[in-house]
Amino acid sequence: MKPIRLPEPPGSPPRGVPDIFEGGVYGVVKRAIIIGNGFQASENQSIGLVRALGFSERQTLYRVTRPRGGVNEWLHWLPVSLHKQIYYIIRLIYGYSRVLFTSRGKRVQSLAGENGGSVGLSSILEADVRSIVTMAKGTAEKDGPLLVVACGRDTISIASSIKRLASDNVFVVQEQVPRFLHKWITPDEPPNKNVVLTVGALHQVDSAALRSAAITWHDEFAPLPKPLIVVNIGGPTRRCRYSMDLAKQLTTYLRDVLDSCGSVRISFSRRTPDKVAAIVRKELKDLPKVYVWNGEEPNPHMGHLAWADAFIVTADSVSMLSEACSTGKPVYVVGAERCKWKFSEFHKALRERGLVRPFTGLEDMSESWSYPPLNDTAEAANRVHEALADRGWRLRP
Repeated sequence: MKPIRLPEPPGSPPRGVPDIFEGGVYGVVKRAIIIGNGFQASENQSIGLVRALGFSERQTLYRVTRPRGGVNEWLHWLPVSLHKQIYYIIRLIYGYSRVLFTSRGKRVQSLAGENGGSVGLSSILEADVRSIVTMAKGTAEKDGPLLVVACGRDTISIASSIKRLASDNVFVVQEQVPRFLHKWITPDEPPNKNVVLTVGALHQVDSAALRSAAITWHDEFAPLPKPLIVVNIGGPTRRCRYSMDLAKQLTTYLRDVLDSCGSVRISFSRRTPDKVAAIVRKELKDLPKVYVWNGEEPNPHMGHLAWADAFIVTADSVSMLSEACSTGKPVYVVGAERCKWKFSEFHKALRERGLVRPFTGLEDMSESWSYPPLNDTAEAANRVHEALADRGWRLRP
């Protein structure tokens, strides 16, 4: 379960205040900012929520970044502000050379390189509390209150400071609250109305996006023999450990079900190890029904979601599974037995709701089954609407 923290409603308005002054023009939220943590999976959840709230064209992305590499890997558990202060002191001690330390024989870039300049992120603003608070207060009379959606542990201190310093001008939604904070944020069972527990990850896949993708990818996918099976392969994590053994298991199972498949499309994520991808390509390269995406643009991911008849997904990716389950189509999971901690709970929740089945190699892939699509993003957006109404605010129609 992924908790999303919504603001507490304020006290009741003073007696005798006309309705027009309780909200009025000022109470209309017309813009949003996203405070990201630099991880695509996390930021995609915030972008998905903002999209569901109707702010796709009126949003700004800010980012909280940490220094990375070398000694920084030992400091990532600290609050990001303290981490940066310590890193600054270390830079003073060791000098401002481009290369600061060596970690396991690898060069480590300076903070400027890590914070976006070297990877095309120079246009993304650094999340600075003072500048965001100043902007929220200075533009409130003209543009109304500001919706702030923050994702990930590193953004909590930033978002909470913005809420504290500009409480009359902002509405803060905090996503992906760390597990160790759950007992303070959700002490009640069930949790109060300001906490939204989702089954999976929020994302940008909705009916409008799928319809658009179906049109865009029609010429490529419509002629393919049915059923079209899409295989999404992620990469091992600390909580879902595997290596080439899972790749061999997957390719063996795929060969076993190939007779009941019309076409198979395989894609890898950015986290997929090269050795895993190499085994998949080697084992399946001579099969005419199978096509492995080469990683070149355009990315067919949305086309896969729109046109697939069924999905096979590795257990490590909450995002890929959540997106697949939002289609209502059959989803088979491979490698769930290798996962632990919150991933085990996630897979159990999906199985109990009938959204997924284990991939065993014994399936008849032409057999279809369905379920009510996983709709966490829309449900979270509805709860944000309700929380805004409790405050006397509303979203711009």
